[in-house]
Amino acid sequence: MKIATREIVREIDRLTIEKYGIPGLVLMENAGRATADVLLDNFAYADKVAIFAGGGNNGGDGFVVARHLISEGLDVDTYIVSHPKKYKGDALTNYKALVKIGGNIVELKDNLRKYKQADVIVDALFGTGLEREIEGFYKKVIDFINSQGVPTLAVDLPSGLDSNSGHPLGTAVLADITVTFVLPKLGISIYPGVEYAGEIYVADITTPNILEEDIPYELLSSESVVDIIEPRYEDSHKGTYGHLFILAGSPGKSGAAALAALGAQRSGTGLVTVGVPKSLNPIMEEKTTEAMTELLPETDLETFGLVSLDRAMEIAKEKKTAIAIGPGISTSQETREFLYEIIRGSELPMILDADALTLIADNPKVLNEAKAPIILTPHPGEMSRLAGISTEEVQADRIGVALDFSAKYNVYMVLKGARSIISTPASEMFINTTGNAGMASGGMGDVLTGIIGGFLAQRLDPVDACKLGVFSHGLAADLIARENGEAGMIASDVANALPKAISQIPQMDEHAVTRIR
Repeated sequence: MKIATREIVREIDRLTIEKYGIPGLVLMENAGRATADVLLDNFAYADKVAIFAGGGNNGGDGFVVARHLISEGLDVDTYIVSHPKKYKGDALTNYKALVKIGGNIVELKDNLRKYKQADVIVDALFGTGLEREIEGFYKKVIDFINSQGVPTLAVDLPSGLDSNSGHPLGTAVLADITVTFVLPKLGISIYPGVEYAGEIYVADITTPNILEEDIPYELLSSESVVDIIEPRYEDSHKGTYGHLFILAGSPGKSGAAALAALGAQRSGTGLVTVGVPKSLNPIMEEKTTEAMTELLPETDLETFGLVSLDRAMEIAKEKKTAIAIGPGISTSQETREFLYEIIRGSELPMILDADALTLIADNPKVLNEAKAPIILTPHPGEMSRLAGISTEEVQADRIGVALDFSAKYNVYMVLKGARSIISTPASEMFINTTGNAGMASGGMGDVLTGIIGGFLAQRLDPVDACKLGVFSHGLAADLIARENGEAGMIASDVANALPKAISQIPQMDEHAVTRIR
């Protein structure tokens, strides 16, 4: 499902009204009616509802909600934070309509003691246009709503949340349900906004679907990736499904190489070869059974270096279809030189992770010298080094940082974390919805490197390899969590659950949001 920024929402609203002739009043009516329907479906026990309405169109939506709930026989109090004379346009029209049907409208006038206990609160204070810090009486109102201990339903967006970044602007409503319109907003599709939005419903308010077609942002679900999965034909062989060459490992880090190999094998890759510094080969042959190993010349530190380059390039040209490089390779100067020459010289698509990312951070411009597509899979700390900013700055603007880096260095990016972000050189962006806190365990990134590398080796387009890799990796972890819980989950568990996860995707009917019409 596509995702909208505040700027996209404004443009869709404008074109809907100006180009397609659908009045704003119709959109507001549809929005309010859909919100009322969700409330009635989810809170059938509610007799008394309190609606907090702001001074703009979000408040107007709230008036429509009130009118429809009243027509269903509910006891509704509508609390307005703004002076009635400030309403205009469609919001004013719906304010007057609510007055005429005898709706109980209470002007708070900085006095929250006028509130009467309700079964459900509807938050219709601020919509997607809010960009300033919440302060004064509005802050008191939001904090008051959060203190009531009853379910809260937010109209379009929890009030106080930045609709692009997902960060609260000083404070924000903690909603149990958010009914958003047209498309999910970016700010409730990523953390921390996810935690404020609760369960998300997306209401169709009759904006033309054609206005969504060119939006480059998407929330991943099973329907986003199901068509990427390639069928397995009876008349096929191991070469049909590609050959991944993994360059990984150094003393003390052979496990990273083994986990990457396991991830690649479990993703369905036909052949996997793990290239390691020659001193590690006996260990790797113990750790891997189905994967092949290649021992490469090594430096005095038993790591990759320029001494390893010629043999690595020879192996890569022996019918390999993709390269994965980085898990556990060390960050020595000689390894750095080796990595850069692989990037410059290889004509195979490749994925870079872990130590490779730390080495690239010394000179990201080397990425622009690549002959083939490159995927990077940093966690926030690695992204901080790559972008030359603090981890806090990365986390404050994960999407912007990822998109900027992808465009600048012509790479595909998987910025890992809760709701991992995929960005592309064409400024596309995808937000993953699978995964859980059990994945906060060592080796998970190594497995993901193998999975995405495996899909690359199976000749998937880089963006499809990222989408299917991240989604299935998280889904495998979700399957494990449902059976065993999150605590104690390890990376090899996730790798081994991958075939089951991939096989379930075509049968899945799970979505991060619920679309209603």
